[in-house]
Amino acid sequence: MTDSTITSSVADIEQRIGEFLKAKTKTTWEPEVDLFASGTVSSLFAMELVVFVEGTFGVTVEGADLALDNFRTLRSMSSLVTRLRGGDAGA
Repeated sequence: MTDSTITSSVADIEQRIGEFLKAKTKTTWEPEVDLFASGTVSSLFAMELVVFVEGTFGVTVEGADLALDNFRTLRSMSSLVTRLRGGDAGA
């Protein structure tokens, strides 16, 4: 996999998560903005994010991956999805 393929995938993941967040919060989010520090997104909403990420990207988020830091920014969520998909890269 080339760097451009990885970048495209991350950008696509960020875009899809961003669209979900915009639909739910009526706000457009930059990739590095802390969603929870903004006060717009609550820890309860984090569970909606987990369900969305799992259903949309076909990954399972469990154990240590359920840490709030993995859902704090668009960038951290896209990194999590990319990492969780890593085992299926050849599928």
